[in-house]
Amino acid sequence: MANEYYEKLIRCRDVIREKTDFQPRIGLILGSGLGPVAETMEVVATVDYKDLPGFPVSTVPGHAGRYLFGYIGGVPVVCMQGRVHYYEGFDVHDVVLPVRLMGLLGIKLVFLTNAAGGLDPNMETPSLMVIRDHMMFNFPNPLVGPNLDELGPRFPDMSEIYDKNLRDVLHTTAAGLGMKLDEGVYIQLTGPSFETPFEVRYYGAIGGSAVGMSTACEAVAARHMGLKVCGMSCITNKGAGLSAHALSHQEVIEAGQQIAERFSALVTAAIPALDAAL
Repeated sequence: MANEYYEKLIRCRDVIREKTDFQPRIGLILGSGLGPVAETMEVVATVDYKDLPGFPVSTVPGHAGRYLFGYIGGVPVVCMQGRVHYYEGFDVHDVVLPVRLMGLLGIKLVFLTNAAGGLDPNMETPSLMVIRDHMMFNFPNPLVGPNLDELGPRFPDMSEIYDKNLRDVLHTTAAGLGMKLDEGVYIQLTGPSFETPFEVRYYGAIGGSAVGMSTACEAVAARHMGLKVCGMSCITNKGAGLSAHALSHQEVIEAGQQIAERFSALVTAAIPALDAAL
């Protein structure tokens, strides 16, 4: 299985290389409703996920489903406009295949973003939170199975999965734009159902700040490859039981759109600063 999986990665890489020889330094993954930030890119090449052999293609509204190659603030970037999720029925190894592919394309850092529910009743929505650490709760580790020695070691260290220096860069960049960022712990669940009020209280009680259905497994796969990782959550809604209304995916998309301008300005300013910190 490991050899077949690695061969699929190489086939996908080769198809991309047939379309473009662009060499990215930073990979950017955009979460639900956050795709418009790609409009700030100077795009030089586009590759649709559906054109890559065996590549998982998202079925979720708000996920465009393509790689964009180009420049943000003069820095060469590959941007994933949309991601796939475990709850769509994909094997967890395919869920992290896209970030592994970016690693094979030569990135040194991956900037993960997502839409998430807030676990702190005092956290504003929508708002932005730098991810300090994470927990995969009842979520399969993407490194389970035969190790892909071509990608990384059997037992990779996760002591500082979200690089502190890069977190500091995000805070400094935000301050320069007159923004204040929260910082906290992100919890990844399988989804696709939103959490119950009891679950929200529990995750908050054990130290969680935000909850979602992506990102942490991608961070693990990236660190396995030796990539630097930073992450940011757009807190689009309060968790179940913390607000008076029922949750919906439409609310997530709309909140992402509300904060898109602020998010785009921050990402555009942060990419050159993150690149300089590598």
